Amino acid sequence: MLFRLVLGCGTVGRQVAEQCPERDGDDRERLLVVTDDETVVEALRDESIPARCADPTDPSVIANIDTPDVIFVGSDRTDVNRTALGHARERFPRASIVAYLGGNATPADRATFDELADHVVDAETAMVEHVLDGVARPSADAAIGLRKQLATINDRLAVVMHDNPDPDAIASAVALVDIAEEVGVGADACYFGDISHQENRAMVNLLGLDLRNLSPTDSLEEYDAFALVDHSRPGVNDQLPEELHVDIVIDHHPPRGPVPGDFVDLREHAGATSTVMTDYLDRFGLEPRRATATALLYGIRIDTNDFTREVSPSDFDAASILWPYVDTSVMSQIEQPTVEGETLETIARAIKNRIQRGSVAVASVGRVSNRDALPQAADQLLSMEGVETTLVFGFREQMVFLSARSRAGDVDLGETLRDAFDRIGSAGGHADMAGAQLEIGILGSADHEDEVESIVSVVEEVITNRFFEAIDTRPGAPVGAYTQTSEWLFSLDQDGGSA
Repeated sequence: MLFRLVLGCGTVGRQVAEQCPERDGDDRERLLVVTDDETVVEALRDESIPARCADPTDPSVIANIDTPDVIFVGSDRTDVNRTALGHARERFPRASIVAYLGGNATPADRATFDELADHVVDAETAMVEHVLDGVARPSADAAIGLRKQLATINDRLAVVMHDNPDPDAIASAVALVDIAEEVGVGADACYFGDISHQENRAMVNLLGLDLRNLSPTDSLEEYDAFALVDHSRPGVNDQLPEELHVDIVIDHHPPRGPVPGDFVDLREHAGATSTVMTDYLDRFGLEPRRATATALLYGIRIDTNDFTREVSPSDFDAASILWPYVDTSVMSQIEQPTVEGETLETIARAIKNRIQRGSVAVASVGRVSNRDALPQAADQLLSMEGVETTLVFGFREQMVFLSARSRAGDVDLGETLRDAFDRIGSAGGHADMAGAQLEIGILGSADHEDEVESIVSVVEEVITNRFFEAIDTRPGAPVGAYTQTSEWLFSLDQDGGSA
C-alpha cells in the first residue's frame, strides 16, 4: 500500500490532494491531509478525501501517524512549510518528501528546503502536473518501492550483474550499491565470468570501480539479500541457483517468462538499465559520484549506440542529469583503448570464414579465449557492403558463444536467437543486438583432436543452419527463402546440448 501524507493545504496542496490517485475503494493507495483550515477540511471530506484539522507545524500531530511513503508539504506560506518540513524529515527520515517553497522564500529558505526535501517546487513551477510528476509518476512510485525494499534488508546485499558484464550492467550495479549504502545497507557489485573486452576493463580500471568476481564454488551465505541488474532471472545468464530468492530486479530487457522478485522494475522503453538507475539516483536526491556518473553515461552510450539505437526521451534525460558529474577525460581514455592482437585475429577469421546469404552473414571463428572479441567481429561484418545482419560465434571449453548484430528494420534479433537456440541453451537481447550461449557437453567426452574437430564441424553447421532458418521463417520473410528442418539437425540436443 502506498501512503501519501499532505501537510498544509494551500492552493497547490489542495490541487495535489484532489488529484492524487487515492479513494476509499482502492486498498493499494492511502491519503491523509493535515491542515489547520477547517473550511478546507470540510470541503475535502465532502469529496471523500481523508482530512484532519490540526496544525501541520506541530510535531505532536505527526508523532502518531503511520510512516508515509511520500510527504507533500503544501501550505502557501514559506515559514509554515519550512517548519513542517523540518519536523517531517526528523520524524520520517526515509520518506520521500516534496516541498512547496511558498511565495516569499529567501535564499536561506531555499538552502534549507534543498537540504531537507527530495524535491522542491517553487512558485514559478507550481503547476499541478509538475507536482504530481514528483509525487505520483510511476518512476516516483518505483523509487518509493525500492526504498521500502532496501529497508527490509538486515545484512549485506549482493548486486549481481549478468555473466561477463558489459558497461551497462557494471554501471547499474555500481549505482545500486551507492543507493543501498546511502540508506544504510552494505552491498557488493558482483559478477560471474570475466571482464575481457578491453573497453570494459579500461572502464573498471580507470574509474576504480569496486567489483567482486564470484566463482560458482563461492558460498553466498554472507549475503542476506540479492538484486539482479540488467537481467531478470537467477540462473539465466548468471551462475546463481535457479531457485534463489531474489529481492530486487531492475532491468530494461523484455522478459522471457515470469520474473521472480519481491521488487521488480522492468522498463522496456528505456535504452539502458543505466538510464533506470540514473532516475533512481535523481529520485533519491543523491548527487552521483564522479566514477558512477561516468560509468552510467558510458553504459547508456554503449547500449544505445551513442543515442541512435532503441533510444527514448528518458535516455536523454538521464544523460542531462549525469553530464555535470562526468569525468570527460576518463571517458575519452575508456573509448580509445589498445586493440589486442587476438581481437584483430578473431575479426580476420570472421571475415574469412563468413557464409553470406543475401544480406545475412554468419561466421564461425573457431576457438576463442576472449569471447568479447565476438561482438566486435559481428560489428565489423555489419560494416561490409551488402550486409545487414550478422552472427559470429566461437568455442571456449565446452561452450559456444554467439553474438549477433542487425540494421535491418524487419529483423528482431532477440526473438530470432531465442527461436533458434532457446531449446539448446540461453539466448536473448534487443532487435538489433543479441547474444546466446550453448553448452556442448559432448566436447568434454572427446578423446582425440580429430574427434573434437569433427564435433565442432557439426556444431558449426547446426548453428549456421538454425540461424538462417530462424531468419527466413520469421513473420514477413520473403517466400522461398532458405529453410532446412531435418531431424539430424537437432540430434545434437540429445547427445550433448543443454536443452
